[in-house]
Amino acid sequence: MTIKELPSELRPRERLRAHGAGALSPAELLALVIGTGTRGRSALAAGTGLLARFGSLVRLADAPAEEVVGAPGIGEATAARILAALELGRRALEPGPRRRVVRTAAEVAAVCAPMRRLDREHFRVLLLNTRHEILDVVDVSVGGLASAPVHPREVFKEAIRRSAAAVILVHNHPSGHADPSRDDVLITEQLRAAGALVGIEVLDHLIIGERTYVSLREQRQGFP
Repeated sequence: MTIKELPSELRPRERLRAHGAGALSPAELLALVIGTGTRGRSALAAGTGLLARFGSLVRLADAPAEEVVGAPGIGEATAARILAALELGRRALEPGPRRRVVRTAAEVAAVCAPMRRLDREHFRVLLLNTRHEILDVVDVSVGGLASAPVHPREVFKEAIRRSAAAVILVHNHPSGHADPSRDDVLITEQLRAAGALVGIEVLDHLIIGERTYVSLREQRQGFP
């Protein structure tokens, strides 16, 4: 029986759509990778045969390509897809690179030091998890020589999507001077209020100058 001849609720693709990949057996997952069976052997039968031949997905992943090709219903292209899929799964379980932790304004300024060389004002947001590890640095807006328009929606959109626990605001002054303007203080107050509404704390707002930086939190401007 081919997969198309199975009742729809038993077909791997329909089961994945209805219940998620976690509900599928290893043979069904292999069938989806195999895609199309051969004459007299469905993709599901080929996947079942692979598991019977190698004993487990781990042994299949470690098998040489020429051994996988020798399995019934498995050609070179299909064997390559299977081994590539298993390798992707293995790499997905590897720990990623260690995230940088920032706890002081000086550490944030070091991360954002390249902003000193920008010839336009850029407004960026550092997304942090609960351990103050940087999840990402997001460009919110790019302005002219003296300002960059900032809207709370754009500041917190990516923070919400990435489930950030807190953010740090950063922008540069192309003039080279890091002194905060009245507008810098006002936007800090507005974004702190917006962050409180969505449950994401604004920890600081740094202004990057040519040779120095200013932390509005340390200067108690826009922060209590």
